[in-house]
Amino acid sequence: MGKAAKSEIAENVDMSLWEEIAPHSLQRKAAIAWGKGTDHSGNVRVVPMDNFDMDRTIFSTLEGKLPRIVMEAKIANVVYWDDHAAGKIEEAYRDEMSDFKVPEIDPKLIHFIMSECDFDMEHADGSFLEHLLFCHEYSARHYPEYSANILFLHSILGTATNTFAMEAHKIPMLRELLTDFEARHIEAFPSIFRLIYDLSLLKFLNANVSRLSDIKSITFHRVIDNEKMTLSAEDLWIALNFQMIHFVDFLPAANWVSHRADPLIQFFQDVYDFLERAGKRQAKVDFNLMSGSSDPVGEERTLGGKFSALIPPIVKRKLAAKSVRQFSDKIGHSLDYQIEWK
Repeated sequence: MGKAAKSEIAENVDMSLWEEIAPHSLQRKAAIAWGKGTDHSGNVRVVPMDNFDMDRTIFSTLEGKLPRIVMEAKIANVVYWDDHAAGKIEEAYRDEMSDFKVPEIDPKLIHFIMSECDFDMEHADGSFLEHLLFCHEYSARHYPEYSANILFLHSILGTATNTFAMEAHKIPMLRELLTDFEARHIEAFPSIFRLIYDLSLLKFLNANVSRLSDIKSITFHRVIDNEKMTLSAEDLWIALNFQMIHFVDFLPAANWVSHRADPLIQFFQDVYDFLERAGKRQAKVDFNLMSGSSDPVGEERTLGGKFSALIPPIVKRKLAAKSVRQFSDKIGHSLDYQIEWK
């Protein structure tokens, strides 16, 4: 994001201005309009991005040839839409938002973000701000029981690839601008995200689904500084609902069946299925990985993309888990957690 855009955002908190600087893609508008991720196969053409540079994205720190091939195949694409489908999405989005006003963000919070944080890293398909604004708006519309500030700031204390928008010593400054509930969930978000990647947490919760009501709390380590923090059981279910919403923005635009080995699809389905099974799904997020042809429709793939498609789901899942463990090891972050029972 350029300095002029930053300055304009810092001085203006009108959401319509934000929409001009960081507009939603059609895929994101469809998700907000319909309250779900959608496989747009047949309505889009997906082609590899020219001159893609992973080192300009939040995945710049990803190491290893195979993990980078897999990630590039996933994110380095441009989506072109059928005019009729695009028109239907625009109309659905207008209808959905016609009687809904997206909550304004506290000007003091905006000033803190623009003056104390660095969100200049890209998300491959757009700026990081676009991703944050999507999460904020989806949360406000489809999980209104809790503050949308949490998903707006979900990555301010770290991403899965060790990029940090702010330093740990500024956490007290950030807390001054938030409620205790907001601060707690924003600080926990990167840790819960990594625990999902690490596979053990959801495996444990699924194994104990019949006695979830006996869980009192979970204690784990904050990503940015490895400090211990604790969430109550109720906060954990809320946190997993926030994670589920967040995963919506990483679903492919089309050809889900051919992409079902994608770790992010797998993790999204893991969280969704657990919340459904446990009766803890609170946010409106619909999901259906329909059966169909494994041959992609309207999608061009690079040699790396074709190779990535041949990697079995379990291998990709283990690679993703290994990757997040390595990222945590590099910064001295422990993925250990403890469940306290009532």
